Amino acid sequence: MLKNLLGDPNTRKLKRYYPIVTDINILEEDIAALRDEELKSRTFDFRQRLDKIQDFKRQRELLDELLPEAFALVREASKRVLGLRHFDVQLIGGMVLHEGQIAEMKTGEGKTLVSTLPVFLNALTGKGVHVVTVNDYLAKRDAEWMGQVHRFLGLSVGLIQQDMNPIERKKNYECDITYATNSELGFDYLRDNMAADKAEIVQRDFQFCVIDEVDSILIDEARTPLIISGQVERPQEKYQKAAQVVMKLQRASELGKDGIDPEGDYEVDEKQRSCILTDNGFVKTEKLLEINDLFDPKDPWAHYVTNALKAKELFVKDVNYIVRKGEAVIVDEFTGRVMPGRRWSDGQHQAIEAKEDLAIQPETQTLASITYQNFFLLYPRLSGMTGTAKTEEVEFDKTYKLQTSVIPTNKKVSREDWVDQVFKTESAKWRAVAKETSLINKQGRPILVGTTSVEKSELLSSLLAKENIPHNLLNAKPENVERESEIVAQAGRQGAVTIATNMAGRGTDIILGGNSEYMARLKIKQILTSRLVKPEDGHNPPVPLQRDKASGFKSLAVKEEANNSKQLSSLNNLFPVILSDETDNELGQLAAKLVKEWGDRSLSLAELEDHIATAAEKTPTKDANILALRRAIHSIKTEYEVIINNEEKLVTEAGGLHVIGTERHESR
Repeated sequence: MLKNLLGDPNTRKLKRYYPIVTDINILEEDIAALRDEELKSRTFDFRQRLDKIQDFKRQRELLDELLPEAFALVREASKRVLGLRHFDVQLIGGMVLHEGQIAEMKTGEGKTLVSTLPVFLNALTGKGVHVVTVNDYLAKRDAEWMGQVHRFLGLSVGLIQQDMNPIERKKNYECDITYATNSELGFDYLRDNMAADKAEIVQRDFQFCVIDEVDSILIDEARTPLIISGQVERPQEKYQKAAQVVMKLQRASELGKDGIDPEGDYEVDEKQRSCILTDNGFVKTEKLLEINDLFDPKDPWAHYVTNALKAKELFVKDVNYIVRKGEAVIVDEFTGRVMPGRRWSDGQHQAIEAKEDLAIQPETQTLASITYQNFFLLYPRLSGMTGTAKTEEVEFDKTYKLQTSVIPTNKKVSREDWVDQVFKTESAKWRAVAKETSLINKQGRPILVGTTSVEKSELLSSLLAKENIPHNLLNAKPENVERESEIVAQAGRQGAVTIATNMAGRGTDIILGGNSEYMARLKIKQILTSRLVKPEDGHNPPVPLQRDKASGFKSLAVKEEANNSKQLSSLNNLFPVILSDETDNELGQLAAKLVKEWGDRSLSLAELEDHIATAAEKTPTKDANILALRRAIHSIKTEYEVIINNEEKLVTEAGGLHVIGTERHESR
């Protein structure tokens, strides 16, 4: 009733932004008439004006004054570079973020594009802006994709990735805009605080931060501690002995009540993530270990037995960790990604290694620690975007002093949300998922099935294999991670079935019909890797055919297959069509030219990927090699689009992408 009398508070809040949207729209025509160089010079003018002001408060006021023109500038640059124009509601989203609030925007409304507006405006101060994503893939994608807009306008863009050394990190943090994951930012902060010399510090003082999928990072992961550890020497044989002993102990079927132990040797409290021996368990364990006291300070065993019990009951293979190359590698429960080099502290990792019969590494102890909640409160100005913020509005306000605004959609949402289905048993649920997948697959619609762990994704994969449904699996297993961009590029194609863990669940764009630009980039990478990338140690690749001639890449067998096959858009192939002889010869000449210019197998894979990413952008360049690469990508993309555009129509007519969520996750 109050809502009817006073109106919706969210609508009232957004009303004050509409006059500024009108100002930006009026400026659009004038800015559209400017040349590329003139757009860049506007950025330089803005920076000069801001450099003259040292006072933070006055600088903020000037940013507010510059907002309409700066947003109009970003909109025009985006039109020229990405072919995307910010809608009016996206401009409002940008203003909400600039004011240090959380913008709730529905799935598919272009949150990633919205971030370019406040990020550009606040980066003009030269003090650095951080754009935070939930995983390395999204950070890299956004730095390459949205970074084009910022680079076009004359700003520098940095990217922090897991395998970077301190020198590379420092260089990237010194850029105007830095894309990174929440964990990389947090660990760099801890390492900086442990640095013995000022020269070892990689980060600058924090200024402004935009968090993508803010509820996942600031609410779901808020209490997750980031820990840096150091080594401690402890006898390794005790871990192995403890692992053998706990296998002989019986778990109690329930928790003890009123101080009375349940039947069994130990009880497990999954909520508190703890395992406690019962009185019977203590006696049995001491007997098995042939000792008198588990807590004897001269020969302590309690620490080892408790960790072994946790490893047995609370740390599950293919859920909490995977075994790779003789090592137990942690799987991040929020992103679903493996975290090589990270280890659980206080002997827990060693207990898992003993359980899996792996080589036991030295134990670690905590040297520095911070939670995400405390870390992000260090930013003077914080903002974020997500599709689900309103449900946590009170928590955001109470913990982070962040207000939440719901941004209206540009058009009426055409997605149909079906009611949840609840099953009596887990096996019945998975059979129902397989059945629904089979049914929708027959209609030719692409399907995305979301699961919460490696184990569950592989269970569903085996069920679909029995039904003879071709599908792609995207989880933390190394062989699947390597194909991530390839799987995502074709997930929207006709009849495609993709099973993904939460590693691909947030912010990954699935384009109906398939992503022709990404496929073109992958094709170029496939062709050039064998000629330009230096092989890894111990790997002797065969010499690619036709190295001396500037000819194409089709073997006679492939050409025969091209002539015989009518089903070129089959999902068994990543690429939708075999390239024409003309494009094939163009690629052959390009490869020969680049071998001459960049050297025979002298680049790292990362360097080649950087060249391809630069070529895929529309940013002006005078580099002849990049321009040649750009032309080749365009030629491939043009041929792929003929098939892709046709598939897009068929998929849209069939009903679009069908998404099945197999769990009600905390992030909804």
